Amino acid sequence: MSPFPSLSALHSACLALPAPDDAALAAIRAREAVLTKPAGSLGQLEEIVAWYGAWRPLVLTQVDICIFAGNHGVLAQNVSSWPASVTAAMVENFEQGGAAINHLAQVAGAGLHVVPVGALAPSADLTEAPALTVTQFLEAVSTGYDAVPQGCSLLALGEMGVGNTTAAAAMAAAFFGEDGRYWAGRGAGLDGQGVARKARAIDKALALHGRNHAPLDLARLYGGWELAALMGATLAARHRRIPVLLDGFVVTAAVAPLAAVTATGLAHTRLAHRSHEQGHHQLASRLGLNPLLDLQLRLGEGSGAALAVPLVRAALACHNGMASFADVAIDDKNERINNS
Repeated sequence: MSPFPSLSALHSACLALPAPDDAALAAIRAREAVLTKPAGSLGQLEEIVAWYGAWRPLVLTQVDICIFAGNHGVLAQNVSSWPASVTAAMVENFEQGGAAINHLAQVAGAGLHVVPVGALAPSADLTEAPALTVTQFLEAVSTGYDAVPQGCSLLALGEMGVGNTTAAAAMAAAFFGEDGRYWAGRGAGLDGQGVARKARAIDKALALHGRNHAPLDLARLYGGWELAALMGATLAARHRRIPVLLDGFVVTAAVAPLAAVTATGLAHTRLAHRSHEQGHHQLASRLGLNPLLDLQLRLGEGSGAALAVPLVRAALACHNGMASFADVAIDDKNERINNS
């Protein structure tokens, strides 16, 4: 049975969110203050520890990467240089171990889970109709919600779907304004004319649907199967207090509705990297998400999120394993300064 029988039930679930553990955060800050290093010298690694520890104990017992795959009817607008059949081919490639993410998952020490959504049937062409019906949208969100593996202690999210950068750009435009040209990028290799077609498709969708809708309705109108599933997985992780590493442009756009429903909707997430796709920097900035990495990636499939997993491992290893000043009989310079 679907965990979300209606949009109202889903909206209520988006509001029923556990809060960060303030006591755990205080303990983390206290330990950081006495470790054998200058205060703040591990930079973002210290912030990673605080972020992770606000949701669960500081041990990575099981890391999982979930890739959600879907197809898009907006391909009818000639917005991709690849046919829809590539989505299914790449799903098979993931399952056979031949994609970049397979090897990055091994490096990260993570389990890899590939989830085709909606049986890879295309969403509707969002320039002519809502991308998903209410029933389809709830089905996709529920698929993502139920896909988060049991025992997961860190979730990394990725996607695969020919045409999904058009849906993501349309969602960004719907939530944050601006026109298609502002958000449309090259995706998986479009030339200048292709980008112009993508921008026109986004503008056509905006003219059809408008922006004056509730966040979940905007997600349904402009998104697609795998985008809705990504939102569902992120919501499930919050309910289960699992920190989430977000991949690039498509994943970031997919989870934007959670932040629109409530300002703290993405507090359990970190943006793994800044994609080279046009619009991702602006989208991340508007959501208040600071990337851990900037490697000019534009592959998708969870590649940037997988690459950020070793950073989390390193941050937790330092915090858990370093000696304190008292352990090695070194005066804490910060304490001496404060007491002078």
